[in-house]
Amino acid sequence: MVTVLIIQKLVYIYRNINNDNQMTMKKLSAAIAALLAGLTLSAQELDPATLAKREARKNLVVKEWNTDARTKTRWLDRQTKYDSQGRKVEEIEYATYGQKWRETLEYGENGRVVKEVEYDDRNKPVRIRKYEWNADGTKKKQYNYAPNGKLQTVKVFEYIFDDPE
Repeated sequence: MVTVLIIQKLVYIYRNINNDNQMTMKKLSAAIAALLAGLTLSAQELDPATLAKREARKNLVVKEWNTDARTKTRWLDRQTKYDSQGRKVEEIEYATYGQKWRETLEYGENGRVVKEVEYDDRNKPVRIRKYEWNADGTKKKQYNYAPNGKLQTVKVFEYIFDDPE
């Protein structure tokens, strides 16, 4: 992420450079130096906070319970399952009558979600999403499929930063 911000800063400076402006040339040189230093960080790596959360959630199942204040009836409200790497792989929302919806997640080699499937209260797929990611870890594209596997829409993510100065 740091590398992306540095590259964006370089692009901004380059677009606004004035050859007579010594200060701009100094900023550009400093940005290039920072970029080269930042290239040692892998853009595919997850940040330490995310890794720490995943470590704490390995093979975890979280159950959230609801209790009716009047009748004292208790029911399972939500259940979230994590895999051996601490990644969320399933989430189920319940009502007093049973499952409202369920979502499953699959991950790619880079540790990012590559597929989500949402199921209805009868456990039938209602929506399938597949993702592509940029090298810096930001979403590139989201493909939305019908339950029969037919592609419905493609969402493209565009990241635009305002002038950082």
